[in-house]
Amino acid sequence: MKTTLLSLALATAFVAATPAAFAQGNAQAAATPAKAGTPSKMVLDNSTRILTTLESRRAEFTKDRGALRQFVSSEFNAMFDRDYAARLVLGTHGRGASDEDVKLFADALADSLMSRYGSSLLDFNTKLKVRVKSETALPNGRGVRVSSEFLRQGGEPVPVDYFMRNTGTGWKVFDVMVEGVSFVQTFRAQFDGPLNRKSIPQVAADLKAGKLQAEASK
Repeated sequence: MKTTLLSLALATAFVAATPAAFAQGNAQAAATPAKAGTPSKMVLDNSTRILTTLESRRAEFTKDRGALRQFVSSEFNAMFDRDYAARLVLGTHGRGASDEDVKLFADALADSLMSRYGSSLLDFNTKLKVRVKSETALPNGRGVRVSSEFLRQGGEPVPVDYFMRNTGTGWKVFDVMVEGVSFVQTFRAQFDGPLNRKSIPQVAADLKAGKLQAEASK
């Protein structure tokens, strides 16, 4: 469950889609006020549109996994600050690393995640509501934390927090936390060992080749 929710949270962080089937669901999701143009409003709109698109195009995506991958990847690229997040994942290993090496790692990590978990979104029950609970500033002007919940019928709410920063061209997500598990911290711990033994380009190459895989469940 947590793995699929992380995939969904990553997808909803990086959005675009067409409003469709869930007009009632959208209205209910928007019950928590959020000002236009704010990170909270972006999270609310993005989450709702992604869920709507996954449901309205489920039959198409089931038949054509390439279309699903293209959809998820395009949303990922639109709203996720991949290179900044990659530097956070690299941690001390990224100190002094070139932008080129960081991008290699960011691209390889994103591709690994999408290929491993993208299709799991088709098995996810998209008939849920999204509620934004709060928006708080991060220390030292690093951005904001938008706390939200996925509301499920017959189940406890699932907390999903988005960490965002203003890049100068708009707000972008650099970390997602599902049920207290951080995307950045999970992969920083996972890749610490390989990065102790190999260079960033070598680890990126192993990810690309499938010798390493991003394990969102850890």
